[in-house]
Amino acid sequence: MKAVIDGLVVLANEIVTGQVLMYEKDIWKIVPRRAFRAGMCTELIDANGGFVVPGFINEHIHGCDGVDTMDDDHGEALAAMQKILPSTGVTSFLPTTMTYDRKRIERTLDRIREAKKNPGAQILGAHMEGPFICNAYKGAQKAKNSLPADFSWIEPYADIVKIITLAPETLKNKTFLKQCEKKGILVSFGHSAVSFEDAMDVMENGPLCHITHLFNAMAPFHHRQPGLAGAALLCPKAHCELICDNLHVHPAAQKLAYTLKGRDGILLVTDSMRACLQPDGESELGGQTVYVKDGQARLADGTLAGSVAAMNQVILNFLINTGASLPDVIAMATINPARDLGVDDRIGSLEEGKQADFVVLDSNDFRIKQTVIAGELVYHEATH
Repeated sequence: MKAVIDGLVVLANEIVTGQVLMYEKDIWKIVPRRAFRAGMCTELIDANGGFVVPGFINEHIHGCDGVDTMDDDHGEALAAMQKILPSTGVTSFLPTTMTYDRKRIERTLDRIREAKKNPGAQILGAHMEGPFICNAYKGAQKAKNSLPADFSWIEPYADIVKIITLAPETLKNKTFLKQCEKKGILVSFGHSAVSFEDAMDVMENGPLCHITHLFNAMAPFHHRQPGLAGAALLCPKAHCELICDNLHVHPAAQKLAYTLKGRDGILLVTDSMRACLQPDGESELGGQTVYVKDGQARLADGTLAGSVAAMNQVILNFLINTGASLPDVIAMATINPARDLGVDDRIGSLEEGKQADFVVLDSNDFRIKQTVIAGELVYHEATH
């Protein structure tokens, strides 16, 4: 048996003190400190007053530390991401593709399928961002590779694709949505110029849907033309990603989203690119040169590219900006994505019988002190 002592344990609706988290591969029990004896355990983590939280699930991440999901390198990039992500508190993630040519995307999906067996942060599947997008709001995606929505070439990868981002206006009818629902693929609306009325029609009359990085790569909210952003904020079926690096989404807009969507309607993501965890300088995203300076990643024309923020930072930003409770904010990076991806029976919260995926956070700056995946310590902050 293993244990974490002297931590502030973040549960679904409360933070408890004086408790010990006991685990092996799965969580065994959370017991009072007075009932615990160190001799009961073969491995002990002293949280030293830090927060003990479920491992973070990042459902939208392109890359970090110099590598990218789309790198044609026989899987080395994915393995590198799996190794480094626990240092940011991420224990599970969806490597995210971009709007490349079909063959490049298919090769990437093949590599993601193979990388699921690697050690480190666990790959739950793939998030396909495009190629079924609107060029008017392509963002950092390449316009020449965008296509109308077509399920036929996704079907062979239905076992690995868990989320697909598309513009609703690329749909000929709702058959595509029904096919995705049948295969357990979440449809996320984004990179879109769809009208408010059309967006609401698709959302209200379809299954649960996601919104890819709310407010970004879509028409700005306007009081006469609310667009996709307005529909996302009003429709209870829409669960909204937010990139809370304080650049992609202003702190006030983060608070607005929390006020309207609440705890259950928000998913915190990084949408990070290979420049994340790297110094400023020239980088790359989707085959395009990106210039990174002072925490901002932009194309040559000034277009905002992916973020360079890590998961623990976006969580801390959202906590500060909104005044939400810590259990609420942690839920947006843990149980919310786990539930929508259908894996909440195994991960996403600190409950007896669930896999022992958890993180010890410094209670002041949310620095990652330790990360455990399936009961194994995979990251420990270096001490000097």
